[in-house]
Amino acid sequence: MTPMLRKTLMVTLGLLVVGLIAAHPLEAQIPEGVEGTYIPHPEAEKATSRLLSPFCPGLMLEQCPAQESRILRDSLQMLALQGMNARELEEWMLANHGEEYRAVPKSSGTGLAAWVLPPFALLMGVGAVVLVLRRVLPSRDAESDATDGSSRASDGPDDPILTAEDEQRLREAIREIELAEDPAL
Repeated sequence: MTPMLRKTLMVTLGLLVVGLIAAHPLEAQIPEGVEGTYIPHPEAEKATSRLLSPFCPGLMLEQCPAQESRILRDSLQMLALQGMNARELEEWMLANHGEEYRAVPKSSGTGLAAWVLPPFALLMGVGAVVLVLRRVLPSRDAESDATDGSSRASDGPDDPILTAEDEQRLREAIREIELAEDPAL
């Protein structure tokens, strides 16, 4: 056997052994007691839908494609299979990675403000719009007075009716502007 052939056989045999050893952890990916098609635990799914990924900034844990996130999701699945509920899974993950990865605020303490303030601000905004519209739009009473033919006896600034004299002055002013713009007239 030539030294070149012997070296090739040794490298091939070494790669085969490494491949077999590396394939062994793949067998451990399916949890014990689970046979056939693997169905994710609903508690773990609920927990991952309420957490941000520590490995993909701005993405939810359930959407992050990073290998570390897959490992974290698998850990949550294993803990769920051991009996932890979604709240306990969230607290476990936040204890290990930090409170900043909570995507849904708590419904107590300072997190309560995140639930109460947006609807309150929305109601305040709607109220402000209603008040502004009531002041800007004419009331129905004023409209009915104008359609009844009743005339108001005030000459105040709120009186929208022009007198004949005001209308004549307005027409003269418009005519002067038109003549200033077009000297051919």
